[in-house]
Amino acid sequence: MIKYFINFQWKQFFRSSYWQKSIALNILMAFLAIYFMLTFLVLGISIYPLLKKQFPESDPLILVNGFLFYWFLGDLLMRFFLQKLPVINIKPFLVLPIKRSKILNYVLGKSAVSFFNFLPLFAIIPFGIILIFEDYSTTTAIVWMVLMYVCTLIINFLNFIIEAKSAETELSFLPIIAIASGLFALNYFEIISFSTLLANGINAVTANPILVLVPVLILVGLYFINYTALKEKLYVDGSLKAKTETATTTDLAWTRRFGDIAPFLQLDLKLLWRNKRPRSSIFIVVIGLLYGLFFYPNPIYKEMVPMFVFVGIFVTGIFMINFGQFIPAWDSGYYKLLMSQNIKYKEYLNSKFSLMIISAIVMFILSIPYVYFGWKILAIHFAAMVYNIGINSHILLFGGSFNRKKIDLTQRAAFNYQGTGAVQWLIGFPLLLIPILLFYVPYYFINFEAGIATLIILGGIGIIFHQKLMSFITKQYLNSKHKMISAFDQNN
Repeated sequence: MIKYFINFQWKQFFRSSYWQKSIALNILMAFLAIYFMLTFLVLGISIYPLLKKQFPESDPLILVNGFLFYWFLGDLLMRFFLQKLPVINIKPFLVLPIKRSKILNYVLGKSAVSFFNFLPLFAIIPFGIILIFEDYSTTTAIVWMVLMYVCTLIINFLNFIIEAKSAETELSFLPIIAIASGLFALNYFEIISFSTLLANGINAVTANPILVLVPVLILVGLYFINYTALKEKLYVDGSLKAKTETATTTDLAWTRRFGDIAPFLQLDLKLLWRNKRPRSSIFIVVIGLLYGLFFYPNPIYKEMVPMFVFVGIFVTGIFMINFGQFIPAWDSGYYKLLMSQNIKYKEYLNSKFSLMIISAIVMFILSIPYVYFGWKILAIHFAAMVYNIGINSHILLFGGSFNRKKIDLTQRAAFNYQGTGAVQWLIGFPLLLIPILLFYVPYYFINFEAGIATLIILGGIGIIFHQKLMSFITKQYLNSKHKMISAFDQNN
């Protein structure tokens, strides 16, 4: 049965329209995978001689075990933000005579051989082999390697439990960051030395191999918890069950003053308020607004004025970037219906544009207190706002015409890469880096005011030619309309 699941996913992946449009991105990801594998391989080969050279009186194995707390903690954090539970489109299988246990075991088993679990082996195995050549007991080396992989799998399944528990909350990354920071602080200040406790436990297991059953039992327990949690959701009508809540409605009458774009503006505002992922983006705005506090009070950045342009673009454009980069994928769930209506596409895009420029103005107003750090900061924020309105808003809209990935509105926004494609990665360069260059050249050769004027003038030009730019962008969307409809129909 497993080979049928693998065959199904293989065909689903390569027949996807997104695969055909993102070959370059997949090649890039392959190169990154090779890079990380080589990095871990070098780490596994070199760590023993390096530790032996730096600490000739200490046992390298014990030293490595002493650092494993930080390794595991970092691994858990990395998985939480990057790793998702491997899934397959299971609904077609639920009406077939296939045992649910086989589906669940395949999904969970697939996660055990994911890249996140495969990568550490490039460091674990070489280090274990070196231990054998350095006259360590073969049993000790093998037990240590097995234990490391078991711990890796424990972190794997623990991460899925944490993901499931936190998926229902807004800004779900804050609790795990707080817990991880707390554990790190307790260990760092030696209030509770987790690194020592973990190292002693690993040393005990390598000295008494029978104790490896303890982490194995923990792994089995975590697997069973994941199995049970997934089994409760594995029903054809599972997605039909919904919580009963008191409905709240608003007519958003104030939007009518925007004329023809009012219906689309109302649609966007309701989407932002009623759905988890876009609503989470609003909370991220608060974090973006405070972003300047990492730079402006820091004396290290005091003379790095061009870096402040990056901060200004980010602070005044945080909502614009978060919202704009996924246009029109926000509407992917009903995009086909939307396109079947007698609407003017330019008005549809203008509603998105209006929402973005309003957000930029509001963010600038909210960032005015940064003038406490100097009038130059306020000037940069104003120039960044104008540049965002005149240039970046149009770049985001133009980039949206290449979006081909459907978005699940029920998922959280923070560190969620579902619906993210090559467009979102590539568009970051013109959005954030080009303004720095445009500011830096006149700033370096003339003065600060010249750099500010350059950004404002360019933003003003974009505002003046807005209608012409929108006509060009609208044509791009119309040319791509049917491709987007086809792509949004697929589960990418």
